[in-house]
Amino acid sequence: MCLPDRISLATLALACKDLAMQVETLQQGIARVNGVALNTPDAVLSGDELRQRAYSELLRQAAVARGLLSDRDVPCSDGVLSEEATNAIEVLLEQGLVIPEPSDEACQRHHAAHQATYSTGERVNVRHILFAVTQGVDVVALRNRAETTLLDVRCHDGSQADEAFAKAAATLSNCPSGEEGGHLGWLTASDCAPEFARELFGHAEVGVLPRLVHSRFGLHVVEVLERDPGIEQPFEAVRGAVAMSLRQATYVTALRQFLSVLAGAAVIEGVDIEAAETPLVQ
Repeated sequence: MCLPDRISLATLALACKDLAMQVETLQQGIARVNGVALNTPDAVLSGDELRQRAYSELLRQAAVARGLLSDRDVPCSDGVLSEEATNAIEVLLEQGLVIPEPSDEACQRHHAAHQATYSTGERVNVRHILFAVTQGVDVVALRNRAETTLLDVRCHDGSQADEAFAKAAATLSNCPSGEEGGHLGWLTASDCAPEFARELFGHAEVGVLPRLVHSRFGLHVVEVLERDPGIEQPFEAVRGAVAMSLRQATYVTALRQFLSVLAGAAVIEGVDIEAAETPLVQ
């Protein structure tokens, strides 16, 4: 059972986080990359949204510099790239990123360390509380309610935990499963949206997950009641999937380094992004 002062501290922490986000929004002004505006003065954007726009603009300008995109392409302060810019950036990345093929030894090590990921027939028995993101909803307030609920249901144990989760699902969840205490039953990865499945499958956690799960439907407080690990697949049977996973991880690393070098050579105002001091990024 949670003590009242724990709940108060949690609520205070959420309020401080909300205030910090408001201050960031008020102070952000107009962000620019090499003089190109990323937003309008009245736009309300989070730091992550501004960074995403900055990275997109860095890539767009790099495509222009390398002759892959016309210098008449007009940058937009709403963050939407033209179709020509999107295609040119794809070519830029194909030319600029070196993605080596993973060795057979690296694939085998990865498989040995992540066997649950490559199992078949894995199932989880799950219940959840959905805080749906719908048009016009105050996302900050919604997140605060979701995080407060997550803290609350994790503060109980035994029969009280089951009762607390079921009550929260019945009163707060925007999913019809709320009437059943939030129970979704036994699920396989194919039963879920991919972003939801990534948080549930290939892990060993049982109980209320210590984080909110984000999906296209909103924010979820999730409890894994039971796990059925399925059947582990031998390396030879999943060699292709393992290699693809390692290539994807290498691509993400290479892209981050590429963006870091571009940022290091640019004049960036009003947004904090990682920049390399030298193009010799290892």
